[in-house]
Amino acid sequence: VKAWSPAQCRRANASRRACLIARFNFVYAKERLDAEICLKKFICDIEMVQRIIYVAALESFRAAKKAFWKIKITVKRTLAADYCGRPAALDVAVLNYIACHKDLFDFCCCVQEVVCCLNVNPKLPCPSDVDFNVINCFIRELCCLAFLMQTLIPALDIAFGIDGELFNRNMYYRSCDSDFTAPFVAYHIWPALMENGVVIVKGEVVTRK
Repeated sequence: VKAWSPAQCRRANASRRACLIARFNFVYAKERLDAEICLKKFICDIEMVQRIIYVAALESFRAAKKAFWKIKITVKRTLAADYCGRPAALDVAVLNYIACHKDLFDFCCCVQEVVCCLNVNPKLPCPSDVDFNVINCFIRELCCLAFLMQTLIPALDIAFGIDGELFNRNMYYRSCDSDFTAPFVAYHIWPALMENGVVIVKGEVVTRK
């Protein structure tokens, strides 16, 4: 197991954090819109399309986090056999190892799990001929992003929103077609990125009376 100094760990963590936040913003600004274009070929309702994208983001993070914790347990058990340092240092070594060996993560399995969740979600009553695999590149990128965000200290995660919740200007932006006087969220377009309960990147919602 490679021994990292505390300063090395902090620098590596800060560098990975900055890159992952930038990727999250890029997915929101570019790849999310590309996914919307793909879905609009099958679904005319823009609200339904945006709901699908949002649920896909939530499910991607859920599936990636579940896969991460399974891998972390296995890697920690393997590294612990030859590790003589402090338990806290072992945890850091495990995270660094996983961050450097992304091939441990089965992206294809994770993507298919997300697609299956979209197919059975009762809030997404789409036509039977809609194949959510058309946005598998978008889902794959989110799964990869979510997985790597778990290697940070502290880990980054997204906020889970509920339709009808009170609009929080510290957590969300209103979409351009929102009713700017409405106090409640009609539906979510994009989740907020969180770190230890603090908003790092705001999400986007639609507010209506």
